[in-house]
Amino acid sequence: MPTEDNNMRLPIDSHKVLYEIAVLIPCLNEETTIDKVVNDFRVYLPDAKIYVYDNNSTDKTSEVAREAGANVRVEIFRGKGNVVRRMFADIDADIYVLVDGDDTYNAANSPEMINLLVNEQLDMVNGARVANDQSSFRPGHLMGNRILSILIASIFGKGLSDLFSGYRVFSRRFVKSFPALSLGFEIETEFTIHALELRMKVAELESPYKARPEGSVSKLNTIKDGLKVLILIITLIKGERPFQFFSLLSFILAIISIILAIPILIEYLEAGLVPRFPTAILCSALMILSFLSFYTGLILDAITTSRREMKRLYYLQLPRFRRVDGIDNYDLNSK
Repeated sequence: MPTEDNNMRLPIDSHKVLYEIAVLIPCLNEETTIDKVVNDFRVYLPDAKIYVYDNNSTDKTSEVAREAGANVRVEIFRGKGNVVRRMFADIDADIYVLVDGDDTYNAANSPEMINLLVNEQLDMVNGARVANDQSSFRPGHLMGNRILSILIASIFGKGLSDLFSGYRVFSRRFVKSFPALSLGFEIETEFTIHALELRMKVAELESPYKARPEGSVSKLNTIKDGLKVLILIITLIKGERPFQFFSLLSFILAIISIILAIPILIEYLEAGLVPRFPTAILCSALMILSFLSFYTGLILDAITTSRREMKRLYYLQLPRFRRVDGIDNYDLNSK
């Protein structure tokens, strides 16, 4: 058991008692890779409970995962967001390891990621992907990742370098306070924004990333899913930064109104006439909408601030772990 020496690392046997680790693997038609993923995590996290959530696959994913020794459950609603929502609701643990079932992530990094989560008192550790070769990433996927990461950082504060990593470790407090509103792959963006909004402590750890094995097919569509992520970001900006969103809209409407009104005003000053009444009415309407948009932003900003305070208070009510917290040094690999 822990002593008064804050620098002492607890032996691994003590941690088996202290923390319950759940490995969560969402899958859709991954019969060719799921057995290796389950076996790899059993090697590096031998005391963890491994859960495979089959997203209504049409192949033998469930059978193969069950034969590999995983706890298999089925989520009938397609989409990674739906699977994550179900997993976070169903599974009770202290530490959650979320990883895709396509055998592209490195299970050997999981103990280090867990150690970092506990020792630094974090709520999320992101496995930032480092490609073994150029074929591991699609060019469009890589570019979209960088652009959207910069966008998130500019709006919500310093974000993560790898926004779309499917390899993460969470505290119980993160999981049980996460609303999981997304339906598909945009759930990974929602992880980051949720952490930034509640000012959670997060970190990144580089992890090797390899191309899918032969016979394994990606379900990610770069353009389609990229647009979904962009729409999600815009929706979250409107919901979480309403004053900035509606102020920008107000500014755009006011500028258009002024540009259209200038020729009419000049003509009125010169001739004393307003011959283009439809344009004048449009200018007035746009300016009214501009003011309405501005005051809408003010009202929604007050509501959002109150809602954010309630989310933060609920988050703080949850313990980081169900059992023992406040351990200064944790080493899953210590003997």
